Amino acid sequence: MALWVIRILFLLLCMAAGYAITQVEPLLIANGFLGIVIGFGFGGLLIAVDEMLKGFSLRAFSAATFGLILGSLIAWMVDQSGLFVYLDDPSTRWLIRLCLFIAFGYIGMVLAMRSNKEDFSLIIPYVRFTSQNKPENLLVLDTSVIIDGRIAEILETDFLEGIIVLPRFVLKELQSIADSTDPTRRARGRRGLETLARIQRGGHNEVKIHEGDFPEETTVDSKLLRLSHALGAKLFTNDFNLGTVASLQSVRHVNMTRLASAMKPVILPGESLALKVVREGKDKGQGVGYLNDGTMVVINQAQHLIGKQIEAQVQSLHQTGAGVIIFAEVKNVLPS
Repeated sequence: MALWVIRILFLLLCMAAGYAITQVEPLLIANGFLGIVIGFGFGGLLIAVDEMLKGFSLRAFSAATFGLILGSLIAWMVDQSGLFVYLDDPSTRWLIRLCLFIAFGYIGMVLAMRSNKEDFSLIIPYVRFTSQNKPENLLVLDTSVIIDGRIAEILETDFLEGIIVLPRFVLKELQSIADSTDPTRRARGRRGLETLARIQRGGHNEVKIHEGDFPEETTVDSKLLRLSHALGAKLFTNDFNLGTVASLQSVRHVNMTRLASAMKPVILPGESLALKVVREGKDKGQGVGYLNDGTMVVINQAQHLIGKQIEAQVQSLHQTGAGVIIFAEVKNVLPS
């Protein structure tokens, strides 16, 4: 909204400038109304160019300028090489020079914009386009990760280093969930706010509230992607679809669910597990129990032990699309 206010003010200034020119230089523009129209058209053209260059960064502009200068230099060297001295017609030679500068300028701009920093260091030895300060490691948390709460425990182990970036629009979403009339949503929202308070109290990572917003984006997920891309931050999420879109947009991200799955302890055949048999299995005589992380354990000849705590010995593991199923035998019945 603020951007459009600036654009409207700029447009009014252009119109005023057009009218002022008619008063100062009436020979240039005789009619005051025509001056206002010309000023409006000039301002509108610049605003249209600004809108087209919305995704054009300062780095891309610098690279394009460098490429244009380099291409023009090569075109000038070719022009001064004497290849076209046999051309007596000035207009023909001017046309060839124009084509040379346009062609080499365009090629230089395209190549420079496609190049990375290492390519520039080859062209300009001993010059590195890097920041003098060490870049900050920024971590953006989405709503699902905050409500999940495991991120607080990970931060308390000093496993993750960096500054936690909490967007204002995520905080508003958490507050709206916490104020919901649905008891389940209200509990989830309050859990998320408690997680944030725990992270701030822990002091292991600095927490910064980011005021930036993207009014043109309608969803929180799209705003998170825009913000993470703009800051060069790493996005933490539990949303598989958001992670997929982040990959497509080259936004660095971590899926906490996949991270938790990768961090599960490795269980090998022959190990002993202490668990409770909670129900009967699919086949006759089988009992089923679960580990703390939710892994299913199928125990042979344990149907009669439902409701009891046992020690089971792992026999084999079966990988499925939903995870790992452990097959075990009863080793001991533990006292209640």
